[in-house]
Amino acid sequence: MLKLKVPDMSCGHCASTIEKAVRSVDPAAHVTVDLGSSTVAVETEADETAIRDVIKTAGYDNEKAAA
Repeated sequence: MLKLKVPDMSCGHCASTIEKAVRSVDPAAHVTVDLGSSTVAVETEADETAIRDVIKTAGYDNEKAAA
C-alpha cells in the first residue's frame, strides 16, 4: 500500500479530484482519503511514480508519508 501526505488537500472536492486522478491510472485502485491527516492511501498495481505524478498533475503536491 502506498501512503501519501497531500498537504493541500482540505475538502471533499480535493479528495474526489485525487481519487479520480488515481483511478485514471488504475481503475481498480482502492483509494482511502483521510482529510484530518491530509493523507491518501492507495492500494494499486500501478507504479508509485505514476500515482504520485497523476496526483501532482491534478494540482496536489504529495510526498511519501511515514509508515
